[in-house]
Amino acid sequence: MTVVQVSVPALKAIKNSVIGNRTAKAALGRDEALVERIIECLNEPPPTPDGSDAANTNIRIEAAHIVASLSYGSSDALRSLLQLNAPRVLLYAISTLQPSAQPSLKAAFARALRALSAAVADAVGPSQWGLPPTVSDVRAEAKVALEYLFQPEILDVYIPLLTDPSPAVSTAIAQLLSVAVRNAEHRARVHEWCPPAERTREAKGKRGWERRDPTTSPSRHGGWITRTLSSLLRRKDVKLQEAALSALANLVRDSDSQARRLARAPPGTESVLSTALTLAKSRNTDLQLAASHCVTSILRACAQGHYDPTVSHNDQATAITIMHVLNRIIESEDTSYQTKTKACFVLYSLVSDNRVFCQLAFERNSLAKVANLINSITPAEKSPESEEDEPESVCRLREAALTAVAAIALFDSDIRTAVTDELRLVPAIQASLSNRYVGVRYAACQCARALSRAVSALRTNIVDTGLGLAVFQLFLKADEDRQVMHAASAVICNVVTNFSPLRTTLLEQGVIQRLVQLLRSDDIELKLNALWAYKNLLYKATPELKREVMSAIGCSEMSNLLMESDTRLQEQVLHILRHIADGVDGVELLFAEMGDSEMLLDSLAKCMESENEDVVLQAVFVLANVANSVSHQTSILSHPKILGRLRDCLVDAKVEIRRPAVSCVLELARQNPRSFRELHEAGIDATLRHMLEHTSHVASSPTLRFAAGRQMGAEDDMEVQEKARQALHWLEQAQLARESVVSEMDL
Repeated sequence: MTVVQVSVPALKAIKNSVIGNRTAKAALGRDEALVERIIECLNEPPPTPDGSDAANTNIRIEAAHIVASLSYGSSDALRSLLQLNAPRVLLYAISTLQPSAQPSLKAAFARALRALSAAVADAVGPSQWGLPPTVSDVRAEAKVALEYLFQPEILDVYIPLLTDPSPAVSTAIAQLLSVAVRNAEHRARVHEWCPPAERTREAKGKRGWERRDPTTSPSRHGGWITRTLSSLLRRKDVKLQEAALSALANLVRDSDSQARRLARAPPGTESVLSTALTLAKSRNTDLQLAASHCVTSILRACAQGHYDPTVSHNDQATAITIMHVLNRIIESEDTSYQTKTKACFVLYSLVSDNRVFCQLAFERNSLAKVANLINSITPAEKSPESEEDEPESVCRLREAALTAVAAIALFDSDIRTAVTDELRLVPAIQASLSNRYVGVRYAACQCARALSRAVSALRTNIVDTGLGLAVFQLFLKADEDRQVMHAASAVICNVVTNFSPLRTTLLEQGVIQRLVQLLRSDDIELKLNALWAYKNLLYKATPELKREVMSAIGCSEMSNLLMESDTRLQEQVLHILRHIADGVDGVELLFAEMGDSEMLLDSLAKCMESENEDVVLQAVFVLANVANSVSHQTSILSHPKILGRLRDCLVDAKVEIRRPAVSCVLELARQNPRSFRELHEAGIDATLRHMLEHTSHVASSPTLRFAAGRQMGAEDDMEVQEKARQALHWLEQAQLARESVVSEMDL
């Protein structure tokens, strides 16, 4: 334990020793007694020789500076701060500040709170800019502290400082909101916050005693916070504008209503979106980037809930403006790697999962700029020494740039061809698969996944360059990071398809056994990707391969997967069964491997009751395939629930389900004349007649047919109509034959 006389010079010496020095921070963090004394100085500084308030204030300021510095760079130091309740002590110090307190003291406290909040949020996650290199060993303690910071009564302590006259104070609080809010629950609490005085007024009616519904208050749901942050944009302080834009960008995420408020403005005023677009064209690069981030968040939040929304011309023009700003930042030789990293991630956020924006990014040369950046920072020949000496900032930039490329290339084959042939990024992607930083490996896998979606790339570049096998070697590593394994397994799903030249090689090198290992993990996403890979592997597969896969997975595991609560897993395992039973021989193989036909049909009947239409669809497809085998039709007809579920699918389901359902009925009726009694008792023949009642084959009036549609139970799909008519014909023939036999017996 270090004994230090607490004074301004002593605290300044400590501050200077730890700033930018992780080793010194870790050493100080282990000296809990000294850290505790420093934290105590935030509220109760020791008596000074002259006893002046100025000296006490300076001690408190220096203590706040040390707390801010200790927050970052050392997990030992952060753990000490959390164990000594530094967030609570600091917040108490802020809550007791008098209006006459010096601006420098308030600014020091606000900065310390921002630094501590950011460090805690980073420890908890998710990361705002790429993947964290490691999982923080103080995550459990940090999670408790982060939850405390967003309690409503705690928000009352620091959010009002947004309106502080000192730009340094309001900037620090805006920065806190931009970095510390990491989940939807905390985001909602910030949006709902409004000053206590306003809450008091809203709790009263016009007569002073009538209570209003606070949920209808205009101050709630982001009204106060967005108004205040928006007003900060009109201040001419660049740092303050940057902080406000970053806070708005973070808070508007996943909130369609908030985004639309920021995109519109009352007549005669300028919207936040317009203001941010103007600031994106400023001369300050950091301000440009913050404004671009804000515009991107508003644009994408407005389209929340739509995978590929229809993009208006105005939104396209806005996106193009932001792309030009980001292009200049990315290609500038004067911009720091950290700023370029954020620019690439903002570009990723702008285009992610949006086909229109991806195409615009390609046409406006954003892809080319990012590709040139990747090639410029990735050595053609990699050596262990060069990788060890590579700065972390370069690795993070490579991660961000590769992530942007993966997003832009996800949809269009022409873009993927440009990545492989024109921009020649495959060598850099392949080299990045073995990078020591997890985020770089993850981003490289995402690029490989995007490229493997193109048949031409899968048959040429991915094979010729060795990229596919490089991903597979990463996929085989048992100790690889989970998120990297998610991305690598998604690539494997694409490269085991029947048109992939790598399929045979991967089978020889043990892909089936590796997928079994993933299937038995406790990670749902890995299990899902393993099933997806098996599904692709079994499409039009040989009987030998089907048997090998079924044997590797096992009957009991397959049965358990059919009963999974996660409908995504159910859908994929049903799809696997569908591919196995894609012919009469496949049906026999399926029942031979599963062993218990009654159990399989029970599972299918259960899946046909699912509320998830994708599960029902695949279950009906499996049943339709099984119905192709005459030897197993009796099991279907005698099952107590299957035929009832089949009839429900004909009546209520979407057309994609009705098609395999009516195919199943047709096979049962055509190949098994004895099926009439069971199908009749299930009401399927009556359902078929009702489906055809108002079709053009029965009704003479085309007007009546058009008006009836599905609303009256009539079938409007030509394929379903035709198969329903054929099935009804076979059933009627079976009925006539049966009646004829009965008549002869009577005679």
